[in-house]
Amino acid sequence: MTADIIARCEAKGLRMTDQRRIVARVIEQAEDHPDVEELYHRASRLDPKISIATVYRTVKLFEESGILDKLEFGDGRARYEDAERDHHDHLIDMNSGEVIEFVDPEIEALQEKIAERLGYKLIGHRLELYGVPRKKV
Repeated sequence: MTADIIARCEAKGLRMTDQRRIVARVIEQAEDHPDVEELYHRASRLDPKISIATVYRTVKLFEESGILDKLEFGDGRARYEDAERDHHDHLIDMNSGEVIEFVDPEIEALQEKIAERLGYKLIGHRLELYGVPRKKV
């Protein structure tokens, strides 16, 4: 990340209330892909007066400002992560809902090669794999 979320919000001219700062801090500390309800749960431990509506509005503002990426993994829950995290792809366990982040140089090179073959310069991508654990023999 080039700067923390609060600094990037301020650089974009967003008014940062105490409650927005709390939501930003919670997102920054997340090592998973929380949905709004989970963000609210974590934020309310820091500020019991924060409302779920405030968290929804803040997340929407951060997403619209390019601070957060919205992720939808087919389970009906929008999840969020910092838009400036290092590039990675996702493997979603369809049984547990666990999201596993990974980077694979071969996949990255193949995507570049495919774009080039089709006459494009790749400027970004998002890869999501969906699977279930193999049964152990």
